This record gives sequence, structure tokens and C-alpha cells, in this order.
Amino acid sequence: MTVRIGGDFDYEAHGGGYARQRRTDPRIAALLHAALGDARTVLNVGAGAGSYEPADRHVVAVEPSASMRSQRPRHLAPAIDAAAEDLPLDDGSVDAAMATVTVHQWSDIDRGLREMRRVSRGPVVVLTFDGDALDQFWLADYVPQLIVADRPRYPAIGHIRAVLGGTSTVTPVTVSIDCVDGFTEAYYARPEAFLDPAVRRSQSAWGFVDADVTERAVAQLRDDLESGVWDRRYGALRHQPEFHGSLRLITAVPPDDPAQAD
Repeated sequence: MTVRIGGDFDYEAHGGGYARQRRTDPRIAALLHAALGDARTVLNVGAGAGSYEPADRHVVAVEPSASMRSQRPRHLAPAIDAAAEDLPLDDGSVDAAMATVTVHQWSDIDRGLREMRRVSRGPVVVLTFDGDALDQFWLADYVPQLIVADRPRYPAIGHIRAVLGGTSTVTPVTVSIDCVDGFTEAYYARPEAFLDPAVRRSQSAWGFVDADVTERAVAQLRDDLESGVWDRRYGALRHQPEFHGSLRLITAVPPDDPAQAD
């Protein structure tokens, strides 16, 4: 099998604004860091610009995109130029491994997950989206093509758990109304955000939708916002403090991990 390193989205050409738009949301970070347990050394795979890396632990970051590596803030250690499918670490060399909203970008998801399991002595923590739940978001009514294109990119939650093995849990992650991590569902109560090309560029799903489809959808959304149609249909969301969508946190510990609960 030929492995195409770098995933299905060209971050060299289109990843320039990720550090500005895709920031660490503290509530999501708290859940993720709790899942890491008492790990002192953490591998961050597909680290991007460094979102969600814990500041109180030693982090080894791996990121294959030069554009994304260049966006890491100065207080974070430089990321290693490598991909999930071939991690340059020894077996069991870190206490825990994490991957946040990245597994769908990998060219060989199973190989990347097995690599994470290989190098981690303890938990492997994966933040991802459940493809089967993507259409719960109102944006699907404006751009159904976005869901059609995006859903196959996400591995099934059960499949991720099976590949990682051991004992695993799945935690639905609620999205707060003022979430600062700019994935699509973060703007469930702020529809005007999707009129901004910079916001859309930081959401890789739009890269799989034809430009004319995007233009028509954005034009329709703009018209509906100006006329009040959007608010008549979905306006209650503007005051809903949380959204229960497709974001999931998977925590997998090896069978012999004494920290596993049961």
C-alpha cells in the first residue's frame, strides 16, 4: 500500500490562518488534559500550531506541514517534521499521546493510530468528530454538500476504539456559545461568521466543496440573515449556552494500565 504523507488537505497552500482562527478553547482543553491523567510526557500528533498542548507537561509535537509548524507560538517547543504514520519515537517512550481534530487528515489512519499506541505507555487521547452526527448542525441545511464531502473523511468512532485496543471511553464534548476554536459547530450561535472567508479557510471541509456551491450557500445565508429568515428558523440558538453536536473525545488505555477504571 502506498502511504501519502500529509493528508487530504493542502495546509501549505491553505493553512495560513489556522493559528488566528483555531485557538484553544479552555473548556475543551480541560476535558482533554484530564483525559491525559498524570502523564508527564505527552506526544501531540498532527500538532498544527500547538492548540491544546498542555503547558504543565513535557510535550513532543509532531507536525508534517511546514506552514503549520511556522505558526507555533514562540513559547512552545518546535515541532518535529514527521507524520502520524511513521513516528520517530521508540516503543513506550511517552506517558501519553494526543491527537486533536487531525485523524481525518491522515493518509493511513489505522497506521497512525497504531503508531500512537506503540509509543505511548498510557492513554491515547483522540479529539475528533462523529461523521454520523454532522448533519445535526443547521449549516447542513445551507450546504448539504459540505456534509456529503466531510462525512467520509472521519473514521467511525467504533473503528478508532477497535484499532487503539485496550479499554476505551467516548465522551460527547459540548460546544460553548463563545467557543474560540473556530471549527464549524463553534459558530452554531454566530451564523454571521460563515460570511467571513477567513473563517471558512480555517475549516478544511470547505476545501472539498466546489467554489460555486460555496458562493451560492454563503449568498443564501447572507440573504436569510438580512431578511430575518435565519433567526425565525434557528434564532433560539443565539441564546443557547451550549450545543451538543458531533465533537467526541476518545480515551484509550492499554489493557495493563493500572489507571483504567472498571
